[in-house]
This record gives sequence, structure tokens and C-alpha cells, in this order.
Amino acid sequence: MREIHHPDVSELDLATVLHTLGDPIRLAVVRLLADERERTCTEVGDGMGVAASTLSYHLRLLREAGVTRTRAAGTERHISLRREDLDSAYPGLLDALVAKRPSARAA
Repeated sequence: MREIHHPDVSELDLATVLHTLGDPIRLAVVRLLADERERTCTEVGDGMGVAASTLSYHLRLLREAGVTRTRAAGTERHISLRREDLDSAYPGLLDALVAKRPSARAA
């Protein structure tokens, strides 16, 4: 089986990370993974309302940007957030991204 490539922490690029997280689906994945629980691709996809191929595309982009880590276990892929790596490179970034936004007030 081919090894799954993950960029080294020294290769993380803020512009790439921010560009990758600018998509609502990818940001939703990061928010889902923010609880530090590793999840299978199926668990990530549950309730997302996107096709498996679309989810696979988004998960690949997150991994290639260095935001997530993918671990192969047989035929399953387990996804986790690279919180420690991202926090060391960009302190506070993930906390700001996963924070609940205040509700908009009625005008």
C-alpha cells in the first residue's frame, strides 16, 4: 500500500491553509474534527450532504494543506486535525476558526 503524504510542519504555508479553509465544506470538516476525535471518512461525511467523491476531494485538499492527518487502517481512512502542528506554526488560528460566531442581531 502506498504511504499517505503529509506536509512537514516546516512546509505549512499560511496562505495555503487559509485558502483551503475558505471553503464552507472544508471549514465544517475542521469544526467537526476540532474535538480532537479521529473519525473515519464515513463519519466525517455523515450529515454533510455531499457526495462521497466530493468529500474525498475536500479531505485531500485539507491533508495536502497540512490541516488534517489521514491514517490508513485496512480499507478505512481515519481523519484527524493536526492541531498541535497548526498551533505551533500559527498560534490561535484554529481556535479562531472553530469559535462559535455570535448570532446576528435583528436590525
